[in-house]
Amino acid sequence: MRQPSVLIIGAGATGMLVYIKLREAGITDLTFIEKADKVGGTWRENTYPGIACDIPAPHYCYSFEPYVWTHHLAFGGELQEYMEHVGRKYGVTDNARFGEAVTSCVYGDDGKWHVETSKGDAFAVDFVISATGILHHPKWPEIDGKDDFAGEHWHTAQWRHDVDLTGKRIGVIGTGSTAHQVIPELIKGGNEVSIFQRTPQWVAPVPNIRFPEWLRRRWQRKPERMQGWKAAYRWLVQNVFINATVGKWLPNQVMNVLCKGHLWRIRDKDLRAKLRPDYEVGCKRLVINTSFYGAIQKPNAHLITEGIDKIESGGIRTKDGTLHELDVLIYSTGFHNFNYMRPMNLVGRGGHRIEDSWGAGQYRTHRGVLLEHFPNFVLMLGPGTPIGNNTIIGIAERQMGYVMQLIDMWRNGETDAIEPTSKAVEEFANYISAGVKDTVWVGGCQSWYLDASGQPTIFPYDWDEFLRITERPDPSELVASAPKGKVA
Repeated sequence: MRQPSVLIIGAGATGMLVYIKLREAGITDLTFIEKADKVGGTWRENTYPGIACDIPAPHYCYSFEPYVWTHHLAFGGELQEYMEHVGRKYGVTDNARFGEAVTSCVYGDDGKWHVETSKGDAFAVDFVISATGILHHPKWPEIDGKDDFAGEHWHTAQWRHDVDLTGKRIGVIGTGSTAHQVIPELIKGGNEVSIFQRTPQWVAPVPNIRFPEWLRRRWQRKPERMQGWKAAYRWLVQNVFINATVGKWLPNQVMNVLCKGHLWRIRDKDLRAKLRPDYEVGCKRLVINTSFYGAIQKPNAHLITEGIDKIESGGIRTKDGTLHELDVLIYSTGFHNFNYMRPMNLVGRGGHRIEDSWGAGQYRTHRGVLLEHFPNFVLMLGPGTPIGNNTIIGIAERQMGYVMQLIDMWRNGETDAIEPTSKAVEEFANYISAGVKDTVWVGGCQSWYLDASGQPTIFPYDWDEFLRITERPDPSELVASAPKGKVA
C-alpha cells in the first residue's frame, strides 16, 4: 500500500481522533498543527463558570478510551482533563505542533496540498484533514456604541478570570445554552444580574446527577462495567433526543411534555410569558438545564426583553429609553459556526477558492466530509453532519471510519484524488433538503443551524440512516482519476 503524508488541523476531540486512527492504520507521515498551546478544543477554550456538556458523559467519550466520570453531565474542567489524558496516552501531546496556525492551503498541479503556517513553515502533503470544529470563532453582535462601555467586557468563550465580580452589576447579552449555564452561577454569587433576552429558549430538565463513589470504584476496577451505562445513554440520545427533532411523533411529544411542563417552574405568570418561546420545541438546539429557572426568579435577577438600542459608557440603553447601569458586560452571543477552516486561504483544483463554493452562504458537502474542487481534503463535521443533540465524538468516529475507507482507496492505487462529483454533491444537497421539511428545525425560529437562505445545514434523519450513508464510499460518486504510479 502507498503511504500518504497527511496534515491534520486542530487538536480538539475530533483532531485527536483523526491522529489516533491514522496511526492505528499504519500511517506515520503525519503533521499535526494546533493554533493553541495544548489539546482540548472547545473544553480548552471555554472556561466560564458552570460550563458542562449537555450530552451524558459516558456517551461523550471515545469508544476505545472509557473514562470514570464524576457526573452524569461532565463539567468543563473534567472534560479538559479527559482530553489531555487522551492526548498524553496516544502520543498527540508529544507530536503536535502547538501555537501554530495554518494560514494557507493550496492544491498544486503536482497533486499535493501546499500548506503554509503562521510560523512561516511550509509543507507539501497528499491529504489535509481539517478538524477545526464549528464553534471556535466567537460572535460579537453589531450594537451601536459597544466600544463605548467603560467597564470590563468579554465574550463567554474568552472568560476573564482575573476580574473580581464581587458586588458588581453584571449584564449578560444572550440566553442560549452557555448563558443558561453561566447566569445561575453569577446570580448565586449575589451579583445584580441583568439578562438581555432577544429570544427565549425551550429548556429540557435533565438533572446532573453525581455518580456515587462506590459505583465509580466499581467502574475503575473493571471499566467494562460501564458499557451498559454507555449503551443506555446512547439509546436515550438516539431514540429520544435525536428522533424528537427529525419528525418522530412519540419522542417529539415526550420532549414537548418535558419542556412545556418544566416552564411551569416559573411561578410569576408575566415572567413565564417572557420565557415561553413561540416556536416548536427543538427548533433551536435544546437547552439542557435545571438551574436557570430557579435562578431567574431570585430578587437579584432581572430579565429584560425590551430590545437593545445602544451601549453607553455606563451600561445598556433599551429601546424604551431605560439605561440599565452596569459595571461588567458579558456577551453570550454564540459563534461564527460556518467559519469551519476559515480564515485560512483555501484554494483547490484549478484555483477554486472556498469562497467560490460558500460565498453565497450555502454550505454544500458530500456526506458531511468532502468538498467538490478540493481533492484529498477532508472536512470533519462539515455541513450535512448530524450535530443536533448528539455526541460529537461518536459522530466523528463514524465519519473517520468512512474517511479511512476513502484514504485506503488512495493507498491501494485505485485513485490519486478523492473528490466528489458535482452530481454527488447536488444529490446530497437534495437529500438533505428533502428530509428537513419533516424536522423541528423549520419550526419558526432563527437558529445557528440555518444558512443564509434559511435552510438547515445539518443531517435531518435518524442515527440509523446516518450509519447507512457512512457505511462505505460509493466510487461512482467520486471523480475518476488515473493513478500516477504502481502500488508496491
